[in-house]
Amino acid sequence: MKRLLTLNLFLIIWYLSFSPAGAQTTATDIINAMSPGWNLGNTLEAKHWNGADLYNNKAGLDAETSWQSTKTTQQVIDFVKAQGFRSVRIPCAWVCGHISDAANYTIDAKWMARVKEVVDYCITDGLYVVLNDHWDGGWLEEHIADTDAAVIEKNKTVLTAIWTQIAETFKDYDEHLLFAGLNEPNTEETPKTSTINNLISYNQTFIDAVRATGGQNATRVLVVQGPSTNIDKTVKYASRYLQLSDPAEQRLAIEVHYYHPWQFWGMEKDESWGKVFYYWGSGNHYSGSQHNATWGEESDMKQQLQQMKTNFVDKGMPVVIGEFGANWRDLSGLTGESQEKHNASIRSHYKELHRLSKELGGMVPMTWDTNYCNQGGKSGTMTVIDRTNLTIFGLHAMAGINDVWPAPSAESVSLPQADGTPSGVFTLLGTRVEGPLTCLPSGIYIHQGRKIVIN
Repeated sequence: MKRLLTLNLFLIIWYLSFSPAGAQTTATDIINAMSPGWNLGNTLEAKHWNGADLYNNKAGLDAETSWQSTKTTQQVIDFVKAQGFRSVRIPCAWVCGHISDAANYTIDAKWMARVKEVVDYCITDGLYVVLNDHWDGGWLEEHIADTDAAVIEKNKTVLTAIWTQIAETFKDYDEHLLFAGLNEPNTEETPKTSTINNLISYNQTFIDAVRATGGQNATRVLVVQGPSTNIDKTVKYASRYLQLSDPAEQRLAIEVHYYHPWQFWGMEKDESWGKVFYYWGSGNHYSGSQHNATWGEESDMKQQLQQMKTNFVDKGMPVVIGEFGANWRDLSGLTGESQEKHNASIRSHYKELHRLSKELGGMVPMTWDTNYCNQGGKSGTMTVIDRTNLTIFGLHAMAGINDVWPAPSAESVSLPQADGTPSGVFTLLGTRVEGPLTCLPSGIYIHQGRKIVIN
């Protein structure tokens, strides 16, 4: 009995010494534990668009697969974790298509249960989760600049109602769950003072609603959003965000997104004012091509992130780069272009953002992922994980992330088919990867039952 009591006392002391509660973790501590992050994109924020889905329950549970075809399972999240991701951002709709009682802004019980189920998949795997109110039909994000007092008051009422329900549902979850009040609150190109005042006020309303529910929500990390989640705009108003009122000390984070430069990550065709960038980063330009990046490369990325460190991280407010990515394109149909150089550009882009975030500290990049597994020609796609087949589709993006945050190591695995013969190419974790061997990033693979090294 004495030995058992001694052991129990040791375990209690160990827990208080190393548990989040005992260590009195700050928002910065938590953000530093979350890299790299991944988005469950095109999923719980999706809906069957009919143009009139606000404040009703028309979207239903089928909304989850209306923009992509794979229902989220524990196996999907297990696969995400196996790639080395430590956190999952869950974009989510609430007002748009999931309200069962419009008069009271009541979230449909079945929808809330499904969101909780997906959150639990992540928590079971020890992952951090950022749960937000995404674009959500634009009920608030498209109306930040509205100045009518009655409209502003209604927006605050709805925001309070939504976040009170979400917070009550998850009030017993520990610090592995973070809440983000909005997604990309749209402002003017040069925001008006009234627009910024509104946005700050909405962020405060979100904080107040969550904190009022008590429990773990009293100290949960809450993520507020900068104007249009644009870095330059957010930095301009840093002092306003640092003055937000919160009874919990050092438990707020700021969210920005990094889709930059547009000509590389998303532009689909040449315009009179500029060319699409297929090639990004030092050493990746292709001689003779008109599609080499002329701005927005490594030095610009460093300058953008350094701004966030100086104005927020260094002052106790860490940064969630809630969305980040670039379209991986199929250039095989274009003459005078190099697929290999483009592949290297994608890898470099993902690597550099993760490298800088890690080096500067207090920032977590969360890769946007659409589960649209078609390379899309010169338009490209922003998909890393093929959730249907549990394989890596965006090989070069994943390689760039793993250059900075290596996937967990594992012993070699045997992966035979039913007849005993190995099939396909696999990582040492047992993850099938697609594409000919000549296109795979450097690494060790299992092919036809044998280890191979690709340099």
